[in-house]
Amino acid sequence: MVYDFDRVIDRTGTDCEKYDNCPRVFGSGDLLPLWIADMDFATPDFVLDAIRRRLEHPVLGYTFRGPGFFEAATTWLARRGGWTVQPAWIDCSPGVVPGLAYALQTVTTEGDGVVIQPPVYPPFARIIKLNDRRVVDNPLVWNGETYAIDFDDLDHKLATAKAFLMCNPHNPTGRVYSGEELRRIGDLCVKHDVYVISDEIHSDLVQKPCRHIHIASLGGEIAARTITLVAPSKTFNIAGLSTALAITPDDALRRRFRHTCSKLHLDQGNIFGTVALEAAYRQGDGWLDQMNAYTGRNMDYVVDFLHRNIPSIGCYRPESTYLLWLDFRAWRMSQEELRRFMIDKAYLGLNDGEHFGVEGIGFMRLNVASPRSVVMEAMARLLHACKTCGLA
Repeated sequence: MVYDFDRVIDRTGTDCEKYDNCPRVFGSGDLLPLWIADMDFATPDFVLDAIRRRLEHPVLGYTFRGPGFFEAATTWLARRGGWTVQPAWIDCSPGVVPGLAYALQTVTTEGDGVVIQPPVYPPFARIIKLNDRRVVDNPLVWNGETYAIDFDDLDHKLATAKAFLMCNPHNPTGRVYSGEELRRIGDLCVKHDVYVISDEIHSDLVQKPCRHIHIASLGGEIAARTITLVAPSKTFNIAGLSTALAITPDDALRRRFRHTCSKLHLDQGNIFGTVALEAAYRQGDGWLDQMNAYTGRNMDYVVDFLHRNIPSIGCYRPESTYLLWLDFRAWRMSQEELRRFMIDKAYLGLNDGEHFGVEGIGFMRLNVASPRSVVMEAMARLLHACKTCGLA
C-alpha cells in the first residue's frame, strides 16, 4: 500500500501542542510551527481502526495488557532492531520521560551525578535537577562532519557519576551510535559501576544505511546494568496516547524498577495506548519505511536548499530522527536576536537551541515531519527574511 504524506491536515483547534500552544510559547500564533517533535502526518489507519474497533464495545473499564501486547512488542524489537527481548523484561510507563524519571529514582539517590551528552533533549537536565541529582555534562564534539563522543572526557565524568542518561539516536544531533561506540560506552560504565538509562524513542526513525543498535542487545555486563525506554509515539504519531515500554533484562534491577513504579502507581496504562501499540507494531512496517523515506527526502531538500541559498546557515544530513540541527553562529547574533528573527521576520516557530544546553547557543532545531509543501513554505519564509535583512 502507498501512503499519502503530502496531505495537509489542519490541526488547529484540537488542543494541539504544536499549533494551539504557539501564542504561549512564541508570543504569536501567526507562525509556521516546526518545533515540537511530532508529525503533521495522519496517524496510520490501521492504528485508528484498532481504536475504533475497541470503541465499538460500550464499556471502557479497567483493563490489562494481554499476551498479544507483549508479543507484538517483542517481535517488533526483534524484527526492526535485531534485539531478542523476553516479555517478562517489559514494564510500561505513561511516556519515555516519566520512565526516565522512574529509572533515575531506581538507580540513583539524591546528590548522585548523572552524565548527559549536550546539546541534548531538554527534559534530561530538567528531570535530573527536579530529582535532586547532579547534572554531569559530557558534551558531544563537532568534528567537522558529525558529532562525536569525547571518550576521554566520558571516562573522567563517569568516575564522578552513578548513572549515564543516554540518548540514542541522539536528539537533536541525529547521531546513531555505532556498535564500536556503544561497546566503548558499555565498557566505561562497567569500569565505573555506572547504570545506563537509555532513551531510544527515536530508534525506529533511522535513515539508511545507518542501523540502530540497542545498547542492551550487546548483552553481558552492560545489559545487566541497563534500562531501555522505547515507544511507538514518535514512530506512529501517537504521543497523545501516553504509552511507552521500559525494558530491563536483569532480574534484580527489574525488581527494583518495578518497586519504584509500584510506589507511584503509574503503570496501569491507557486502554487506547495499549490497543494502538499492538496494532502499530503488528502492521506498521510498510508505513514506517515509507515515512522514513519521505522525511529523508524532506531533509535532503532542506540541506540542499540551505547550501545553495543561505550557506551561512550550517546544516548537515542527520543519521536519524526527522529533526535538523541548524547552526546560525556565523550570523553573530545573540540567542535572543536569533529567536526574535525567527518569530518576527521569518514567521517560523523552531526550537531554541539554548534549551538543549549552552552548547546549543547559536542553533535552532527544525522538525521536517510535515508535507513537502509545508517544508518548502518554511524555506521560502526563511530565505525571504534573510534577503530582507541582508543575510542572503
